[in-house]
Amino acid sequence: MAGDFEESASLLRVLGHPLRLRIAVGLAGGCACVKEIWECLGMPQAVVSQHLKVMKEHGIVEHRREGARVCYSLREGVAAAIVRLLVPRQRSAP
Repeated sequence: MAGDFEESASLLRVLGHPLRLRIAVGLAGGCACVKEIWECLGMPQAVVSQHLKVMKEHGIVEHRREGARVCYSLREGVAAAIVRLLVPRQRSAP
């Protein structure tokens, strides 16, 4: 039981970093390649790649190769559920 809390706390620490949270929320809408992510965030590619590596190690994102591109997406699971709770819902016009 204590292990469950440690695992949950570790996941929350990873998502608690503002840049990683922005990446995760952005990926909640679908997959994106590294270049698209760092251009959107206005951050250096190396910084974004380091954060994606941490997120991948914690099972938050997954990746696939598409030729020379590496595309990332939010991995289904607890982290995806947390991120989707944080994403503002689109309100339809009345």
